[in-house]
Amino acid sequence: MNRCLALLVFALWLGACGHTDQTPPPQQQQQQTDSMWLTGKQAYENFCAGCHEEGVDGAPRTGDRDAWNGRSRLWEAVLTEHARNGYGDMPARGGSEAMIDADVRKASDYMLTLTYPETHRD
Repeated sequence: MNRCLALLVFALWLGACGHTDQTPPPQQQQQQTDSMWLTGKQAYENFCAGCHEEGVDGAPRTGDRDAWNGRSRLWEAVLTEHARNGYGDMPARGGSEAMIDADVRKASDYMLTLTYPETHRD
């Protein structure tokens, strides 16, 4: 009985605290929908290449193994995490809120494939 009462109070509290629907606005929904169809190459070109092609602010250049040497051997996991959350001078999600997690993963995989083509990706 106490458990049911506690759940009821919690549910009422959530309703009273102004909990709203988490559906993104229509413009953001469209960006997310469009973004879901990007390939790794498109995600990389749209969000990452601007810095990683030329090594802007010390960004390791895509395809340059020497630039990536000395970095974590957990390349894929670390790169994806840094791209998602930002790291040093690198902005989160390539500086774009439109870049969803799936794009981050695809762009990271693509960059690593260009740099280490012999390495199998998950």
